[in-house]
Order: sequence, then structure tokens, then C-alpha cells
Amino acid sequence: MRLDLLKTLNEERAGRRAAVLVTDLGDGSQRLVKGAEIASDAMAEEVDAALRMGKSRGVEIAGKSYFLTVQAPPARIVCIGAVHISQALAPMAKLAGFDMTIIDPRTAFATPERFPDVKLLAEWPDAVLPAMRIDRYTALCLFTHDPKIDDAGLVPALRADCFYIGALGSRKTHQSRLARMKQAGFTDADLARVHAPIGLDIGAVSPAEIAVSVLGEIIMALRKKPLRAEKAA
Repeated sequence: MRLDLLKTLNEERAGRRAAVLVTDLGDGSQRLVKGAEIASDAMAEEVDAALRMGKSRGVEIAGKSYFLTVQAPPARIVCIGAVHISQALAPMAKLAGFDMTIIDPRTAFATPERFPDVKLLAEWPDAVLPAMRIDRYTALCLFTHDPKIDDAGLVPALRADCFYIGALGSRKTHQSRLARMKQAGFTDADLARVHAPIGLDIGAVSPAEIAVSVLGEIIMALRKKPLRAEKAA
């Protein structure tokens, strides 16, 4: 690999930015496609597909062979609320390969005894999220049912490029949430990013079942390929 490409690749890695190294297997030439440049690249569909799956792979385009070396930051889940759903979700997320952080200023809930082997921050979300540099490889879940706490996490998430934002609560609760966010200056397009009620509609009842539905929705948001009908639309 050329030194200039290696330097740029390392810079993107340090900044938690995705990049794909494209190698022409015919002549050995290489170029780097940064995550922010994919949409305008001639191989946009193939590069985006490889990045979504997080796997390097070979592709054939117009009779030529290429190898796509994927560099994607580790996806992470940030949960606002040290509640029963978070307790169930933590081990599932770890098995699925996600880093996980739980934030809750209520010290009676945010205890190491309730959340062993999980990064736990007994702080207000708006105090710690900026330093965490939440980004397009971050999923954020709102679980507290307390607008003061959930909103303190939702505002930074909407300002960032999180690939998933989900919020617990009824449709009525969500309408109140949307009204507050509009007063804070967010648009309908911004608020359309929020999945509420959170999780896939599988009829989940218990905290563990809700955690399964949430993890499934997060994985779908991260990995899902657009359906043909969605592309046409």
C-alpha cells in the first residue's frame, strides 16, 4: 500500500470514520474511498454494500475484478436509562459484537452490581455524550420514560449522525416528545429518524423480549440492504 494511502487510512481510523480501500486486481492500483465520499464514487453501490456488512470482499464490475478492503469503526449502542431492558440488552449486544454504554444520572439504578462488565456512566446524558463523539456508527436508545433525562440524550443524538435512534413509550408519549423537539428547533425530517415505539413489532412484552426487538431493529438499521421496491420509491 502506498504510504499516502496508509496515512489517510490511519487518520480515518483515528477519527472513527469509515473508509474502503479499492484494489484493482488486474494492475494492482489502489485508491481510498472515504465514507463521506461514497455517494459520488463510481462504485458507490458496491462500496456501500461492503461497508454496511462490515466485510471486505471481491467484486466484479464491467469485466474487471476488484477487492474492497473495509475499515469500519466498531458499532456501539448507547442506552439512556439503567433499566430492566438495558440489563437484558447488554449481554445480547455483546454477543452480537456491539460495544455498549449505559448512561443514567440516577445512581440508585446505575450501579455496577446491576450492570457488571458494562461501561456505566452515572451522569446526565447531555454532559457526557459530546465527549463520546457519537457518530454514524452509534445507536442511541431512550429507555427512562423521564423526559428530563431522555430529552437530554435525544437532542445530542439528533444533532449527530447516529445510524439509529429509538425511544421507549406510547404513541401519545412520542407525540409529546416530538412537540418538545420541535420547540427546540428540530424539523420533521430530523424527527422522522426516531424509531418510536422502539423495537421491531414482534409483540414483545417482557424486558428480555423488548431487548430482542430493539437489537433486531438496530441490526436492521446497520446492515439492511434496500429492497427493490424501496429503491424504486
